[in-house]
Amino acid sequence: MMLASVIGVGMIPFGKHEERTLVSMGAQACRLALKDAGVLPSGVDAAFFSCGIASRLFGDFTIGQNVFWEVGINRIPVVNVENACTSGSTAFFLACNMVAAGQADVALVCGAEKMCVPGFGLISSGESQLDTQLGMVAPAGFALRAVRHMEEYGTTAEQLAKVSVKNRQHGALNPMAQFRDPITVEDVLSAPMIVDPLTRLSCCPIADGAAALLIASPQAAHRFSHSVHVKSSVLVTGNYENPQDLANWETDRRGAHTAYEKAGMGPEDMDLVECHDAFTISEILHYEALGLCPPGEGGRLVDEGSVALGGRVPVNPSGGLLSRGHPVGATGVAQIVEVVTQLRHEAGSRQVQNAKTGLAQCMGGDKDGDTKSCTVSIFSV
Repeated sequence: MMLASVIGVGMIPFGKHEERTLVSMGAQACRLALKDAGVLPSGVDAAFFSCGIASRLFGDFTIGQNVFWEVGINRIPVVNVENACTSGSTAFFLACNMVAAGQADVALVCGAEKMCVPGFGLISSGESQLDTQLGMVAPAGFALRAVRHMEEYGTTAEQLAKVSVKNRQHGALNPMAQFRDPITVEDVLSAPMIVDPLTRLSCCPIADGAAALLIASPQAAHRFSHSVHVKSSVLVTGNYENPQDLANWETDRRGAHTAYEKAGMGPEDMDLVECHDAFTISEILHYEALGLCPPGEGGRLVDEGSVALGGRVPVNPSGGLLSRGHPVGATGVAQIVEVVTQLRHEAGSRQVQNAKTGLAQCMGGDKDGDTKSCTVSIFSV
């Protein structure tokens, strides 16, 4: 079954864009996606805009209408989406379901964020009493998960560090990535400590950036070349169970199971994965929840090179959040841009050989515990 197709992608490099406005970045990404698909602004039937942080920073609303107006799109349904780190992938989920329902032939998804501004810090850490009681404040919640995983499964600090090293190697091949200089395990371990065992190089950097996708309905997709098919797109919400199982991500596992079932595929069918590596432990937990390995064996995958380019299932060939950067509203869209680029065999020196299927996973929440949202989308050619 085909839910929808991605017919165009566009993205600007992530990093500090001090001279750029949020609207100008989003508009540029949209123009690139329209050009890539060969679609005029008048050919877009609905549009979705995701922004996780900047609307709060700048006190602005309905930013999507401003972005799409800049590229000549108006008088159509426009939806503004905020769902923390999954804002962009949630917008994609909504667009896919709209075109699958026959309410639009072509939908535009844009995610943009401006975070490199004076005074920006952690994302509302500790504001919610319940999240604070659960210990799910970023980055402390991830440190708790790392410590628990190390205690329960024997995962080592070196294995965690190897995630950063791998993703920096991948990011060095991606002109859209913010950080491209190589690093070593020792660099990661000796970097300033943030929350033990996570050092600065274990944590993803903030960024400014924008990315966009054009989605076509199954009926319209045949009109476009280079289409990548969306086999499933799933959005699930977490829970506030106490105590939390810190060594496993139930929300991830549940979302992946549903996405695989809807796609009629399994983890063994995936040629590449883009996942939400906000912290090194995150990627290891995602390996396990997505079924790339049994629980507790995520560290082994890194040691073996199975998740590096040239390995069994490369994870984050884009460089991931750890190297590309994490402009919250754009991240989920950028992950899908990478999967589509790989499946179109247009990724250049970071190309996954013979890639025919791919998965994009994103997880979100102000405190990044197992309490907010998770998206999993599966693609094929």
